[in-house]
Amino acid sequence: MSALDAVQPAYAISGFLVGALVGLTGVGGGSLMTPLLILVFGINPAAAVGTDLLYAAVTKTAGSLVHGFNQTIDWRIVRRLAAGSIPMTVVTMAVLRLLDINSPAVRDLINAALTFALFATAVTLVFRDRLVARYSARLALLPPQRITGFTIIAGAALGLVVSISSIGAGAIGVTVLFLLYPKLPMARIVGSDIAHAVPLTLVGGIGHWLLGAVDLPVFASLIIGSVPGILLGSYAAVRTPERMLRLVLAGTLVVVATKLSFGLVSPSTDVVAAKTTTKH
Repeated sequence: MSALDAVQPAYAISGFLVGALVGLTGVGGGSLMTPLLILVFGINPAAAVGTDLLYAAVTKTAGSLVHGFNQTIDWRIVRRLAAGSIPMTVVTMAVLRLLDINSPAVRDLINAALTFALFATAVTLVFRDRLVARYSARLALLPPQRITGFTIIAGAALGLVVSISSIGAGAIGVTVLFLLYPKLPMARIVGSDIAHAVPLTLVGGIGHWLLGAVDLPVFASLIIGSVPGILLGSYAAVRTPERMLRLVLAGTLVVVATKLSFGLVSPSTDVVAAKTTTKH
């Protein structure tokens, strides 16, 4: 049975809702989808992360095509970020393989990374404007070589966090770019961040798939639901106050992170191997 034959309505509806929120806010894909898969559907954390990474790679590709058509991608920034994130992602996946992605230690590591990334995302959503106003002017005085170095380091940090938790490529990445490149228009910041997220999530997703930590039927269902959700959310975005949406999303992430930090994920769930995912 193929992945498309196993499409499940509950996951498609979840994909639609998360896609709508991504369309409304521009962020929140991984920070909502991964906890949803874990806390609501009971999917193992590693499988949830891997599935969401592939889901993000597809959705971010669509966004990159739009930004590329509108010429709102700074490929220089994308290359700098990728120079740090892609090698770090490969190293991180190799470490997860050595530790055994099915082990309790890796499960605890993923839960800890998820909690950290959710809180960090919530903070950046609430305080992004203050952070940019306070530090961007100072960073703008740095020589270009330092900015390049900081961008590569930021990419490496994103590669580490995203490949373990699938969270951070959106809100955290955009905030970092606002700090390092304050003179760039917002559209180019967002477009560059989305374009960089494509290879980052793709490499991470493939890595999880090779380790057997991707549920393909769930992935297919999420994609089917997310496309109309993103279109609807994008249409409604101009009619909804951005600050209110960011505060609501941040509050949701704090609640979810708190639940994860208190260990509400079942420790007995095993990662679903790629060859058995079609049975779900």
